[in-house]
Amino acid sequence: MLRGLILGLALAPLAAAAAPQPQQTQDEIFVAARAAARAGDYDRLVKYDAQLQGHVLEPYVESWILRARLEDSSPEQVRDFLSRHQGSYVAELVRKEWLKVLGKRQQWDLFRTEFPSLVGDDNDVTCYALQTRWQLRDESALAEVKTQWYVPRDLPEGCVPLAEELISRGQLTNRHVWDRIRLLLEAGSVSGAWRTAAYLPPKEALDRGRLFGVAAGPQRYLDDKKKDLSRRQARELTLFALQRLARNDTVAAADYWDKKLRAKFSADEQGYAWGQLALQAAKRNLPQALEWYANADASGATLGEEQLAWRVRAALRQGSWREVKAAVDKMPQPQRNEPTWIYWQGRAAQALGNAAEAQTLFARIAGEHHFYARLAAEEMGLAFTIPPKGYTPTAEEVAALAREPGFQRALALYVLGQRFESAREWIWSIRGMDDKQLLAAAEFARRNEMFDRAINTADKTLALHDFSMRYLAPYREALGEKARAQQLEEAWVLGLVRQESRFIAAIKSSVGAAGLMQLMPATAKWVAGRMGMQGYSWARVTDTDVNAALGTYYLRHVLDDLDGSPVLAAAAYNAGPGRARKWRDTRALEGAIYAETIPFNETRDYVKKVMNNTVYYAALLGGQARSLKARLGTIAPRGGGNDKLIAQRETEQEEPK
Repeated sequence: MLRGLILGLALAPLAAAAAPQPQQTQDEIFVAARAAARAGDYDRLVKYDAQLQGHVLEPYVESWILRARLEDSSPEQVRDFLSRHQGSYVAELVRKEWLKVLGKRQQWDLFRTEFPSLVGDDNDVTCYALQTRWQLRDESALAEVKTQWYVPRDLPEGCVPLAEELISRGQLTNRHVWDRIRLLLEAGSVSGAWRTAAYLPPKEALDRGRLFGVAAGPQRYLDDKKKDLSRRQARELTLFALQRLARNDTVAAADYWDKKLRAKFSADEQGYAWGQLALQAAKRNLPQALEWYANADASGATLGEEQLAWRVRAALRQGSWREVKAAVDKMPQPQRNEPTWIYWQGRAAQALGNAAEAQTLFARIAGEHHFYARLAAEEMGLAFTIPPKGYTPTAEEVAALAREPGFQRALALYVLGQRFESAREWIWSIRGMDDKQLLAAAEFARRNEMFDRAINTADKTLALHDFSMRYLAPYREALGEKARAQQLEEAWVLGLVRQESRFIAAIKSSVGAAGLMQLMPATAKWVAGRMGMQGYSWARVTDTDVNAALGTYYLRHVLDDLDGSPVLAAAAYNAGPGRARKWRDTRALEGAIYAETIPFNETRDYVKKVMNNTVYYAALLGGQARSLKARLGTIAPRGGGNDKLIAQRETEQEEPK
């Protein structure tokens, strides 16, 4: 009932409007306007805008028209829009684009007037802001450009003249240019590296054909006996080829480097190469990783944060707690203070006999609610309890939010399937809210079946919590019934669905996965055949009962094929059974170490969150009271009989969803 009331409030015109075509509702006109904006059809967009006057989403259409014409709009026209929509998300978007136009035109007085009103961050606008300071002879602005220089992406347009000023002054040298080229090549931005190479002097200039040739065929370049390694560019291209080759065959790349190339390079270059080889070895869980990290140290290499993180993971994989401690100690302080590394520092201290230090480290995170906080609390012997409900919003508080234009727009966009825009509008609308307001917003979202917004918003509270909102269980009847039919723990299935779809039944991912349990087409078809499901078609996959039946059957399948380990099954559900099997070791591994050393960032995060979710759902549902560490268990060595079964049965392309 309330949802209908809110939808009526959100979507009904608030003023007299031009009548739309009989066959189209205003919602349909808005969707058509969105398509016209994306196609650049602004004549049609203006027509649609006239038909949407008074509609809750009309400011979006007006903003699309204005943003397309910012180059030709007067300050008065832009300020009129900003004034009428003051404080709104669409005003923020327009202001951001206007500031970019002002920066390109170097209208610095107007830029300086408008810039303080921008709420969010934007790299392009930030660079133009640095230019305004430089125009006022603020030399510190030039120093701040160096932070942009060492980010592996194209320099924002506003930072280019500042970087060129630093180069002309000799404050960014050829060495700094090569450092940036390396960063871009490591990130796979070959075109960006080529653009940066324009700042090199002629004697060190890169050949474009060779650069892109190395990216396409690194072994060919390594085998080229005509390259002159006395020249900097040839050595850098060789290091790039080595790094590129190591991504596919790390051992072969290291062997080639050590036997044929290493002696021809300086100590600094050798350190860089060993650091790259060590990173790739660690990501592939190769036993040589720590040896190659030591080689990098011996050459005086400076390792980046990703390399340092994987050094710790390599040490965990090899069971060397002394090396874990040494590797964490090499991290910069902000990285060392991340919960992941605090926990592993504590485990290392514990293993090395420093019990007091371990308890101090665990205590730093044990009161939080994430994966490593739970493990730290268990190491301290703290009993697990769900925090009590801190606040229940009143009906008046929820109704007040329903009247807020930002929440009306978020809901209207959500109903129309514009979930990305809806989420941005929602995030903007809840900024700065205290815990009580966040819980009221979460309740508003729950009542309107915006389950992802409800969960994410409840997750943000700092002192007053509602864990029944953080761990919502919509569709529990269907999911629970199908879980029991497959003899799966309901809490684990809910934990997985929370991570997969946030309980949005009709959701479809960018790679084609659909429904509550995010099934890929090939998987769904295969499972339906195995189950003998009558009348199956892909169009039915977003039906909650069908999706739950197919998803739980497949989950049971991978669980059985992977030794009954929920950790391996969760990894398999996200990245494919073959990968989950390959990531095991030749010896038994603690479940938390297996999870931490998963090479894919998405899957590593996914597995941790699914397992942590399971603990909370089990407690909320009154289910099996088992610690997170017990649930993680021990991961058996690879190479068993079930591994062969999985290889035979895999039927889908193994890419993370």
